[in-house]
Amino acid sequence: MENSFYTMGIDVGSNFIKLILVDYSDSPKIVDKHTEKIRKRNPTQVADELIQAMLTKHDLKYEDIAYLASTGEGDLVKRKRGHFYGMTTHAKGANFFFPDAVTVVDMGALYVRAVKITKDARVQDYKMTGQCASGSGQFVENISRYLGLAIEEVGEVSLQAEEPEISSGICAVLAETDVINMVSRGITTPNIIKGIHLSIANRIIKLLSSLKAESPIVITGGMSLNTGMIQAIEEQLAETGKKYIIKTHPDAIYAGALGAALWGGFRHIKLKEKQAVLA
Repeated sequence: MENSFYTMGIDVGSNFIKLILVDYSDSPKIVDKHTEKIRKRNPTQVADELIQAMLTKHDLKYEDIAYLASTGEGDLVKRKRGHFYGMTTHAKGANFFFPDAVTVVDMGALYVRAVKITKDARVQDYKMTGQCASGSGQFVENISRYLGLAIEEVGEVSLQAEEPEISSGICAVLAETDVINMVSRGITTPNIIKGIHLSIANRIIKLLSSLKAESPIVITGGMSLNTGMIQAIEEQLAETGKKYIIKTHPDAIYAGALGAALWGGFRHIKLKEKQAVLA
């Protein structure tokens, strides 16, 4: 292997773009990371601007990056060298944070994926929710906006609940109707939010059971930073008697981008080895 080289991973989601710069070697290191909300802008333009800003910040040129890899809606990234599927990148990112990880739960904006992985971060099997399910990050953000909360506040507000009211709707539209009814009945915001978290947690546990998941389980994606969500999962596990060990990491939101950068480095080395054989 070359002593070290730079790779970059970019994860284009429905709401956010996550970008990470990695010094790739036998022991890869995260050099820098950034997340940007897309809002109503052109995702392709936002991605290109983020990449250029990261390069400029570290006095690098595009040619200094051995491999720029995308994941998520990566077709929107113009200057990528390759693209990796989201389950593959989240598996690799989770494995970087916790090498003992056996299962990864990617809690994204549109769905939740539970993925069984090998010791070298290969995907073995997976289960996922449908996009219409009321168990996604987008659903939580929609409800928090309706309740007058910033998405960053939701976790802490959930922890204040005393009598959580669990939504009965599996479909996001029906669940949102439930929430409107709860507000009209005077249910407090913490109790509504905690009930939503418990409902989502229940669906996650069903996914894990269907997958025959094993511990430790690493939570990645946007909702991985939601303390109320993590607590709800742990509470639901305690109720069901399941002995899963749940882990998360402060940078878990970057798992997809990180995994893309790491697989990009791996692919770069393989391409170099192939070229050397053909030379």
